[in-house]
Amino acid sequence: MDESISRIAEYAHAWQHERLPQNAVEQCKLRVVDTFGCGLGAYADEPCRAARKLALRVSDPAGAVVLGTAHRTLPELAAFAGGVMTRYLDGNDTYPGGGGHPSDVIAPVLAVADATRANGKAAIGAIALAYEVYRHFVRAVCMRDRGMDHVLYTAAATAVGAAKLLGLDLSRMAEAVSLAVTPNIALHATRRGDLSMWKGCAAANGSRNGVFAALLAAEGVTGPANAIDGSHGLRELAGRFDITPFGGDGEPYAITDSNLKCFLSEYHSQSPITLALKLSRQVPCAEIEAVNIHTYWFAWSEIGSEPEKWHPTTRESADHSLPFIIAATLIDGAFSDRIFSVERIADRAVHRLADRIAVHEDKEFSRMFPHSIPCRMEIVTKDGRRVSETIEFPRGHIKNPLTRQDVATKFESLAGRMLKPAQVVTALDALWRLDEAVNMDRLFKAVAVDG
Repeated sequence: MDESISRIAEYAHAWQHERLPQNAVEQCKLRVVDTFGCGLGAYADEPCRAARKLALRVSDPAGAVVLGTAHRTLPELAAFAGGVMTRYLDGNDTYPGGGGHPSDVIAPVLAVADATRANGKAAIGAIALAYEVYRHFVRAVCMRDRGMDHVLYTAAATAVGAAKLLGLDLSRMAEAVSLAVTPNIALHATRRGDLSMWKGCAAANGSRNGVFAALLAAEGVTGPANAIDGSHGLRELAGRFDITPFGGDGEPYAITDSNLKCFLSEYHSQSPITLALKLSRQVPCAEIEAVNIHTYWFAWSEIGSEPEKWHPTTRESADHSLPFIIAATLIDGAFSDRIFSVERIADRAVHRLADRIAVHEDKEFSRMFPHSIPCRMEIVTKDGRRVSETIEFPRGHIKNPLTRQDVATKFESLAGRMLKPAQVVTALDALWRLDEAVNMDRLFKAVAVDG
């Protein structure tokens, strides 16, 4: 295998979950709780119902439980269904700047842990390993800049986490990486223009393919030996890059290094939402003449530049539409993902205020990003006053982190959409005790919607 694949495989094969420090274990559990909350909150949404319906067509007593149910299916189908649910509300963690959402690996890796009867410590170790692989891909190559989607990171990382739980040897671990990378180059068209349901499903598809790659490798299927470094490999397509050596001295574990979301909205809207909430307490909505949002280039490009961002027509477009999000937040004086409902997306009052919102790139903010997530928002009132607020680190950023209680409260709010209050308590207890679990049975039973 080429140097890049070999480097990943050797690191993964040598990985020992027993060596994870307690802080990394705790941060992993925070992200599992956060991710499962997002999944339960989205349980009733249309793409999630469709993904479950497809998974429920197949019964496999030795397979994996479909998140939210008691049904066992093929691990790759459970991975897809769980991946769609946990991603759909856009409430899970991120590496900002085109780095996608590393927690997209969590539901798929836990599906494989369920199918292999792994214990909680092994499951946490596999998730943490998948995060390491994910972050190394993010650092090596920004797929977005090449017109491709970040779900390649998800496919490769999930394949490695799944392969670890399957107990693959070094050779087959390398094959799993190759089989994940080679067929999973996706288009960034997923996240441009008027967005479709696929926006919330693309990473789940990558993770499904990652699980399948590991299963293929376990059965002895081989992949191209030079899928990353060789002729017509990933480097030729995406440009020269290097997968840097793993395990740098003193570097924090990747599982501790992703940013969580306080609000169920695209990550680069987190700072603007925070400012809109502050300003809504200072300026009544009826007095607003105009709003100027000053942000960094990536936020402007991703959620504040295309015409569709001012008048979204789908949920997927709305949660990536900065003018729409801020208009609704200023009108409500609060934020809730209910603004992405069909009725609210059609609310003319929101659209009229959005038309008075301008989004500007601030060159200094662009230089500060992605180490900080800066934003300045100015409201111009009808009588000519100018009121502004600035922020650098929104809640959930690693420099302004959510606490365990914050994550629990977020979970309770989201899981409570589908589970009874007593079930929410039981589910939280099972999730917080993941590292004590002998297998995944209690966890998946606790989050069963019909349980």
